[in-house]
Amino acid sequence: MTHESIGIIRDEHAALAAMLRSLGMMVARGPGNEPENFFDVLRAMLFYIDEFPERLHHPKESNLLFPQVARMAPEVMETIVRLEREHAGGEAAVRELQHLLLAWELVGDSRRAAFDHAAKNYLDFYLEHMRLEETVILPAAQRVLNDADWEELDAAFARNCDPLTGKYPRDPAYDRLFTRIVMRAPAPIGLGAG
Repeated sequence: MTHESIGIIRDEHAALAAMLRSLGMMVARGPGNEPENFFDVLRAMLFYIDEFPERLHHPKESNLLFPQVARMAPEVMETIVRLEREHAGGEAAVRELQHLLLAWELVGDSRRAAFDHAAKNYLDFYLEHMRLEETVILPAAQRVLNDADWEELDAAFARNCDPLTGKYPRDPAYDRLFTRIVMRAPAPIGLGAG
């Protein structure tokens, strides 16, 4: 049986993975002849990563899912400790990327390599982080949690779902952010001029 909270986690991971991969494609493409647009789109992408996953998605996992799984499946505790450490450092990591992007934009190409390197490491780290959650934590949760646990998790995760997944109530502020990214990112990343 698939529980609503597991579906929400997977949907939010898919939306975030798409944003991360798009960010990687933008970085690989570079500013080209439209540096203002390029930096604007990257800032919007990093803002989304900072705004939703760091402030709403991770706390639900850290405060609700992980403690229940740790209590009932101590064999995954090492993975939970790693994921919690990564959650704790996530906000600082995305803020560092925002700073490195600003340095590249304001100081120039001498700062590009630092951003490129940090962005690649961040994307690899985040995709692996989500893979561990989906391949270790979620299967353990499905195996050990009872109906009451799932009711609590489902209710909590349903309260603040990522609207960029396209499946949950839309927030006008996030709609504007998503539209800005899609309309300004060049094809094939978005609908902007390629």
